[in-house]
Amino acid sequence: MRQVIRVVLPLVIVAVACWGTKKLLGSAEVPRGFKRPPTVTRVEGTTLKTTSYQVLIPSQGIVEPRTQSTLIPEVSGKVIELAPALREGGFFDEGEMLLRIDPLDYETQIVVAQRNVAQAEALLQQEKARALQARENWKRLGKAGEPGALASREPQLAEARAQVAAAEAQLVKAERDLERTVIRAPYSGQTLRKSVDVGQVVSNGTVLAELYADDYVEVRLPLRNEDLAFIDLPEAYRDDGPVSDGALPEVILSANLGGTEAQWKGRIVRVAGALESRSKQLFVVAHVDDPYTRRDDGTPPLRIGLFVQATIQGNRLQDVFVIPANALRANDEVVLIDKKSRMQRRVVHPLWVAGGEVVVASQGGGLEEEEVLCTTQIAYPANGAEVLATVDGVAPADPVGNGPGAKPRKPPGA
Repeated sequence: MRQVIRVVLPLVIVAVACWGTKKLLGSAEVPRGFKRPPTVTRVEGTTLKTTSYQVLIPSQGIVEPRTQSTLIPEVSGKVIELAPALREGGFFDEGEMLLRIDPLDYETQIVVAQRNVAQAEALLQQEKARALQARENWKRLGKAGEPGALASREPQLAEARAQVAAAEAQLVKAERDLERTVIRAPYSGQTLRKSVDVGQVVSNGTVLAELYADDYVEVRLPLRNEDLAFIDLPEAYRDDGPVSDGALPEVILSANLGGTEAQWKGRIVRVAGALESRSKQLFVVAHVDDPYTRRDDGTPPLRIGLFVQATIQGNRLQDVFVIPANALRANDEVVLIDKKSRMQRRVVHPLWVAGGEVVVASQGGGLEEEEVLCTTQIAYPANGAEVLATVDGVAPADPVGNGPGAKPRKPPGA
């Protein structure tokens, strides 16, 4: 009996376990299937509209004086006086005394020259009297006709006149040298550098100071070849008259001075006669009036040697599309969104790219008015891929669940 139980009992346990397992598996509810909604990329877009665009051409340069001179004396002597304006940074007006050289030697030369003039004039008067006496003697001798040159002392008279002229010229030179002991400013300006001081003996060729005019300054600005189509330059031709200021392009110069951005207004007044030999760029010259005049807005003076950034006003483009630069992809491609909310890649032809903006012509540029431009950067935009676009801030209807006018999703198992 025990032998039978040992054999039968394990079989019964296995059978009950199999029956219980089958029962549990048969009673489990079959899960309902759930279809995942399609993934739609959300993007930003804007409707294209034509507008006008002011071209601003960037450049840079260094401020230079319109005239810079080296002050050199024309006479020798000891410096006895310096004007305060001849110190570095000092301002002076045209004709103002800058430096005085000891005039004593030149005053002495004037006295000597005046004596020489008096002697020469006395000799001239004597020769005139001798010439007149010679003519009287010729007549008293009863000779007919006019006396010859030697008989009338014409060579001696000519020599006396020449001596008077030479003495007078020496007097004029002495007076001019005396005037040159006072060195005056050739124009209104500022002292850049002083090289002499009181008590120093100077001579012809000694550099006294370096000066520059301050009525206006100039900045040479390079332009790229592709910039020339967008600006009307004051080109100079031999037979042309002066160009009016109204036709000269405006330019804004800016620089950071002590952490503050300063700006100065000027105009492009002329164009270089040749391209720069290395870069093959064309240089234009900007002209800024009164760079050292105090301004109400507190703008500091535009100093010589300052490096400035320039913004040149070019032409105003009409009937163009202005799109953000981040919308332009490699190879001048943009992504458009059609009426079915699908992406379409298209090649455009930019006219101008600057300042984070791209300008495309409305005719032949590759874009049409009222088309929707995708402004979201997408790594791999595929033609025909469906998107969910927010156009000009207006959210779209979301076909998969949450946008305005969309049908709500059904929860799983509903």
